[in-house]
Amino acid sequence: MQQCCGWMPAEQRPVAEIQGCLAAMLEGSAAEVAQRCVAEGGFAGRSGADLAESDGLLVLIVGRPRSAHDSAPVTARALLARWQERGRALLGELHGPFALAVLDRRRRTLTLAIDRLGIHSLAFAVGPRGAVFATRADRVAAHPEVAAALSPQGLFHYLYFYQVPAPGTVFHGVEKLLPAEWVEIDACGGVARGFYWRLAYRDAPRHDFAAQRARFHGLLRESMTRARGEDAVAAFLSGGTDSSTVAGVLTELQGTPARTYSIGFAAEGFDEMEYARLAARHFGLDAREYYLTPDDVLATIPLIATTYDEPFANESAVSAYHCARLAAADGYRVMLGGDGGDEIFGGNERYAKQGVFELYAALPAPLRRGLIDPLAALPGMGAWWGGRKLQSYVRQARIPLPERMESYNFVHRQPLAEMFTADFLAAIDPEAPAALLRDPYNRAASDSYINRMLHLDLKFTLADNDLRKVSAMAAAAGVEVRYPLIDDAMVEFSGEVPPDWKVRRGYLRWFFKRALKGYLPDAIIDKSKHGFGLPFGVWVREHGPLRERVSDRLADSQRRGWLQPGYVERLRRAHEAEHATYFGKMLWVLVTLEEWLDAQPDRVVRLHD
Repeated sequence: MQQCCGWMPAEQRPVAEIQGCLAAMLEGSAAEVAQRCVAEGGFAGRSGADLAESDGLLVLIVGRPRSAHDSAPVTARALLARWQERGRALLGELHGPFALAVLDRRRRTLTLAIDRLGIHSLAFAVGPRGAVFATRADRVAAHPEVAAALSPQGLFHYLYFYQVPAPGTVFHGVEKLLPAEWVEIDACGGVARGFYWRLAYRDAPRHDFAAQRARFHGLLRESMTRARGEDAVAAFLSGGTDSSTVAGVLTELQGTPARTYSIGFAAEGFDEMEYARLAARHFGLDAREYYLTPDDVLATIPLIATTYDEPFANESAVSAYHCARLAAADGYRVMLGGDGGDEIFGGNERYAKQGVFELYAALPAPLRRGLIDPLAALPGMGAWWGGRKLQSYVRQARIPLPERMESYNFVHRQPLAEMFTADFLAAIDPEAPAALLRDPYNRAASDSYINRMLHLDLKFTLADNDLRKVSAMAAAAGVEVRYPLIDDAMVEFSGEVPPDWKVRRGYLRWFFKRALKGYLPDAIIDKSKHGFGLPFGVWVREHGPLRERVSDRLADSQRRGWLQPGYVERLRRAHEAEHATYFGKMLWVLVTLEEWLDAQPDRVVRLHD
């Protein structure tokens, strides 16, 4: 994966000092990394980072940015010339995945920005001795001017969300940019920030399905063409609508069967290889399969710990890695992923489920207050099965979105004092997760709860989670992943699709599926969403070495002093006696955290006071 970093010290430093520090951040010698350094600051990059310097400006780019009307990547030198004319206004003209840094020596400012969907990332820290940034948060934390300890709030967010969502990180004083965000830092440590783009949503109904279907198919092929470029590419294939569509269109464009890679599981209820095989037969794909084993999981756990810059607990990272590893062994260096279709066209089950609760708010207030609420509050109502359902419905419906969705969150559902020690709870704000959710939900340019939930998931589900999962683990296998379904033009088109075309009377992705009717097999269009789920909880029960590794890491977790002494043991017992998959998820979260902590330098494994 492309990496870069930079440093704008508060005072001028010797160029050699800046060069050495930046090379250390990228874990290489000054001769091994590309650099542009001056007394006012400098940039360094490796794995294809592009740098340019002229007339008081230093520019650094990673990724594949392009202009709106040109498929060719924008070089750092070309962007530098345009920045001199347009300044920060230029950001709105950039398309595609990128991370960008501009050091203006005359104004003594450092400007950072990432792409619209957060495919690339940047972390930064600002202090009295200057500003530091990098594509990895741990590289920022390692800079001697930062030397960040662990953030209790960041750890809480990790345990709550199973990853640390932007703008926070697991390191105290280190932040991440949000998708489509810019940050400008001046020499005095002042920070200005804003968004250079936001998705325009249409709330009004449409009556031109045939025309929009034709636009969609045209954009799909254009997006696939841009993603493919001139490279030999393979594709992930889960057998869902997104990955099957990508594989089918890729076969059309290249005129030969697309090479695809699929992961299966020899565990009841987890294997969906039949749908991948159906797609392979339907499009005549050159398909490869691999059945993941508990030993594969055991071997991949340490790799996950060293691959991510923060603890990250999406267990499908194991599947993503092994898919990419197989492709790399066959000589592929680029793969296409189908990620993002659910988050732009309305494919997650919660969109339909929350619609049921939204009906409550749509009822006339006199009906709610005069009949439904009093009925639900009647003494003894909870003893009747229908009464319990009514009480549960009213209780949840009264909670506004997006907080209502957290009713199902593992951490949210239990008293925090039973999970965390008093000292840990005193160091955090337990209401912060709700504030993080409200931010993208309320920033959506729409009055529709469907569009607002989609906007939330573009950030939380896609940028913070799925894209990080796939991109990082594929990079660990030596593969770059591109995402045609979240090509900027396709995303902007999705904003024009009205809410009732995304979720229609509880039916998910109505427009997307209807537009692909006849192109995809009906069985794939009608299947429920699954993806590359991992039967970790089941395998921990059945596989001795995996169970032993988990037991060792849970013992480490108990010694941290962050969780209540009996909490881990209660979790272990619940996993053994109750639902292996449900409680196995939190086991994975704790194990992944301990593996990550074990891979960090000693200075990191301490909490900020």
